Amino acid sequence: MPRFNGSGPLGYGPMTGRGMGPCQGYGAGGGRGYGMGYGRRFYSRKEEAEMLKEEIEELKNELEAAKERLSEVEGQ
Repeated sequence: MPRFNGSGPLGYGPMTGRGMGPCQGYGAGGGRGYGMGYGRRFYSRKEEAEMLKEEIEELKNELEAAKERLSEVEGQ
């Protein structure tokens, strides 16, 4: 969360991001944004590839939301 104020990414509130920050569980995801559900487990190449594809899609969505918000802010 930016500035650790509980607002979450883009100010939408908690639990709206990728879980990459210190507020995510017990750090069980190893800082990779996988949260508590994955724990410290080893993954097959296929599983890791699928998780990375999902993460890339989430990042694309976040980037698009940031671009939209920027155009809103600049347009005001």
